[in-house]
Amino acid sequence: MSHPEPTTISDAVRTVLNRARTADAEVVDDETVDELVAEAERNLYEGADEAELFEGILQVLTARIEREPAYKHIAADVFRQRYYREVIGEDLTGFELDRAYRETFVENVERGVERDILDDRLTELFDLDALAAYLVPERDERFEYMALDTLYQRYFLKTTDGERLELPQAFWMRVAMGLALDEDDPQARAEEFYDVLSTLEFTPSSPTLFHSGTRHPQLSSCYLTTIPDDLEGIFEAYKSHAKLSKWSGGLGNDWTNVRAAGSLISSTGVESTGTVPFLRISNDVTAAINRSGKRRGAACAYLECWHLDFPEFLDLKRNTGDERRRTPDMNTAAWIPDLFMKRVREGGEWTLFSPDEVPDLHETYGEEFEATYREYERRAEAGDLRQYETVDAEELWRKTLTRLFETGHPWITFKDPCNVRSPQDHEGVVHSSNLCTEITLNTSEDEHAVCNLGSVNLATHVADGELDREHLADTIGTAMRMLDNVVDLCFYPTEEAERSNLRHRPIGLGTMGFHEALMEAGIPMASDRAVEAANRWQEFVSYHAILHSSKLAKERGAYPSYEGSKWDRGLLPQDTVDLLEAERGVEVPTDRAETLDWFAVREHVADHGMRNSNTMAIAPTATISTINGTTPSIEPLYSNLYVKSNMSGDFTVVNDHLVDALRERDLWDEEMVDRIKYHDGSIQDVEAIPEDVRELYRSAFEIDPRHQLRLTAARGTWIDQSVSHNVFFPSTDGSLLDDVYRTAWELGLKTTYYLRTLGASQIEKSTLDMAEYGKTQHRDGGTGTGPATDAETTDAETTDAESDDLCRVEDPTCDACQ
Repeated sequence: MSHPEPTTISDAVRTVLNRARTADAEVVDDETVDELVAEAERNLYEGADEAELFEGILQVLTARIEREPAYKHIAADVFRQRYYREVIGEDLTGFELDRAYRETFVENVERGVERDILDDRLTELFDLDALAAYLVPERDERFEYMALDTLYQRYFLKTTDGERLELPQAFWMRVAMGLALDEDDPQARAEEFYDVLSTLEFTPSSPTLFHSGTRHPQLSSCYLTTIPDDLEGIFEAYKSHAKLSKWSGGLGNDWTNVRAAGSLISSTGVESTGTVPFLRISNDVTAAINRSGKRRGAACAYLECWHLDFPEFLDLKRNTGDERRRTPDMNTAAWIPDLFMKRVREGGEWTLFSPDEVPDLHETYGEEFEATYREYERRAEAGDLRQYETVDAEELWRKTLTRLFETGHPWITFKDPCNVRSPQDHEGVVHSSNLCTEITLNTSEDEHAVCNLGSVNLATHVADGELDREHLADTIGTAMRMLDNVVDLCFYPTEEAERSNLRHRPIGLGTMGFHEALMEAGIPMASDRAVEAANRWQEFVSYHAILHSSKLAKERGAYPSYEGSKWDRGLLPQDTVDLLEAERGVEVPTDRAETLDWFAVREHVADHGMRNSNTMAIAPTATISTINGTTPSIEPLYSNLYVKSNMSGDFTVVNDHLVDALRERDLWDEEMVDRIKYHDGSIQDVEAIPEDVRELYRSAFEIDPRHQLRLTAARGTWIDQSVSHNVFFPSTDGSLLDDVYRTAWELGLKTTYYLRTLGASQIEKSTLDMAEYGKTQHRDGGTGTGPATDAETTDAETTDAESDDLCRVEDPTCDACQ
């Protein structure tokens, strides 16, 4: 039965809080309720409507999160009360709420089908009453306030007039149903998928969450395209760009084929304007289209560093100069061959060419590229080429890093590791990565590479301080099946994307919650134990990802282009590191020792093949990590206490594990909160905290970025695609920055993502416990490579969009891929 409406604001607030206090009765005792009621009353007025009432209460609760993390759950309880009323239409509790929860699921799925929002098969193939009975509403309590608000703002389905159709468990079930449509037993598989999703063990990427089960199920995360060197092809590429972006895809565009400025156009006899004007148009296409009305359009342009336009390419993100030759709304990445890095190390020269005169450079890699490149240098010296320029390799490298430090671009990605280690080397060349640099797939004029992403939450697979391997293996098996289903269920915006995805069937199983899992296991990230964990945990993920893809091949058949692949030739990801070392002629100093029974996997693949050309990629996971309430991807915790902003709002984030550790030592009080706030979430200078606790809870800018690269190199051994690796750089020393990126290459990394720095003006605020880096900075602002905090965008080139309703890729919490 519904509860009578309270007669006063005070009564209304007290009713809501007394119901919510069950989330943590120890924190919200009677005295605290009185305080909260008084605070809320000050924010409200008699006659305030229900929406204002709940907003006032939530403001009071969220303001207390920094001092008492339990308020995250109390605020979430209040949020649920409000949302249940909104969707169910009345205020219910107990058994009646449980009944209405399930009934609403059935009614709203039927309404969604009637209104052409949901696929008709959701009512045709499934027993909705049985699925309603299978829901576990108590799992809503797993969500923190920030997760619920994010889901509300962006993920729960709604009608065109804004009416929400999904309660949280209905949301998970809708996603599960959508991914089970083609299964032999859709009902059973939907239940299996629901259990993995609703317990936060595995989460698909945002496009899958947005669109699964809908009329237009664009479920894929990333698209990679190659732009041809002709006017018609370039404008066809813009058209594809727009169509892919419309349906939530993040784009990685390879522009290296387009001839350089000054090259001759034979049909007209005039000189080309080069890539930059076309990149500006690409920028404007990106800005014009938001993805499904939920996210800002996002794309990254890639250019090989031997291209004659490369020096101008480096300036595309600067906020000075001719704005017609700038791309403020698009990202850039340098595609760097090993030979360039060797020339940098040797202090040698580097030659820039126009691709119309050296067409095979972009289609070769490794030793073949080096031989071809040297031949073109010989021909240039002999006067056989119309255009070329010889520059100092170190100088070009320094300029690249300078621009990277100034603007955050171009991202540094390495061509040869991506190609030498690619399972699909028989199908052509990897010409670029994607928007977030974790995808390494072949592209051509006829094929737009597609990748379908999702991430296992490592933090939900730690029990008693150890990785629960049996549980994780089961989760991976279900996750691989869901991701493979995406390939067949997906709505493809272009024919080239559909052709590519059905031929190769690549998927990208990633991980998130790595740092939280380390904290639960008591392993400091800045330790050799963490490197061993990264290595062995990823080996385990790889083992089961590959094995389950091969099991799917046994059940469903191998992917069409399997024959001739590295899988077919008996080569697994860890084998390809040796290939890179041999091709490069330089040691790759990583541990490739196997600790599992890989013979069984090799034998299964040899007998049955693989269902997917690629199986793993670690994406940023910013938003789905928020939904899961864990640390993003493989990244270190950004800070122990900070404010995070995204299009859903501003949220206080506090490290619960640290709070628990300090409470155990009777060190958590208001004074400690103030000291941590003074140090901007860092505890390294708080001497009252024991050294082992300080070491365990180091945050992103307090861990040597080269150590973080070693972590990724260890996990990268086992991954057939790449890792979206942000570099957290706590210095302004150019020589150290040089060393960091040389280290990335030497370790065999395929790609890196954003360079994150702290503002130079903030130096001297606190001391980083890394003598080589000296002083570091206060985390409340900054200059240079993008925002210094999750709450701000400090680049002059990005600030005018801060108030937009759509997120910006420049935010460290970007959900461009996930």
